[in-house]
Amino acid sequence: MNIQKLRNFGRNKLKENSIEDASFKAEILLQYILNMNKTEIIINSEKEVQHDLEQKYIAYLDEVIAGKPIQYITHKQEFMGLNFYVDESVLIPQPDTEILVEETIRTVTANNKLLGQNIKILDLCTGSGAIAISLENYLKNKFETEIIASDVSKKAIDVAKRNARENNAKVKFIISDMFENIKENNFDIIVSNPPYIEKVTIITLSKEVQNEPHLALDGGIDGLDFYKIIAKEGYKHLKSGGYILVEIGYNQKESVSNIFKEYTDQYIEVNCIKDLNGQDRVIEVKRR
Repeated sequence: MNIQKLRNFGRNKLKENSIEDASFKAEILLQYILNMNKTEIIINSEKEVQHDLEQKYIAYLDEVIAGKPIQYITHKQEFMGLNFYVDESVLIPQPDTEILVEETIRTVTANNKLLGQNIKILDLCTGSGAIAISLENYLKNKFETEIIASDVSKKAIDVAKRNARENNAKVKFIISDMFENIKENNFDIIVSNPPYIEKVTIITLSKEVQNEPHLALDGGIDGLDFYKIIAKEGYKHLKSGGYILVEIGYNQKESVSNIFKEYTDQYIEVNCIKDLNGQDRVIEVKRR
């Protein structure tokens, strides 16, 4: 089978199985298998594909049909203009989370007179390290940045360390169950995209999402377990005037805001930022 025929075969096979973005995914898998970019595939469309590569492509199509995220096959995901390695140990960084990074950069820049030029950031539940590494990449040319990123999963930390190396990012990684192993108490910013899916809701999500690590999805019965920990413990690790920024689910604005408002002696200015689709996406609070 030549490249064009294999390309059409993949597209049709995914469409027949009602796979979302079938053409795009078939194309990405073909580029991965053949180690070619889109232009090279077009130029070489009549070239015959080796039988072993053809069979490998078909096997990957079957994995996608079974619900495996394509990023776990190609081990690639772009986030904030950077390339990240991902596998089954970590959540796949999503474009919606870029709002959390962008808002953190905006907060640092807008408050640099208060926070100073030496910025210390903690990224809780770092997963692939995408948030911490992106922040380091975009802040390092304007500020002296010290970024610490933590996760309870050693496998996730190993992935994050790999991504830091590949993106030339200076980030310190710690295995920690939330604040358990965090000894510093002078952070300017605490940022987190914690697990926030309600436990019973996980089984209703798409097959692709269900194939991501449940440890990084499960926010407890009400989806709020980790926000309660962040609110209760976060201020102990923040400088006065520092900020906490957390990603939230589309329907969690009031509940997460109220969790922080319970600590009125510690937090002020509880604000919500929407994403590009107009959905509530980030809660930002300031330490007194």
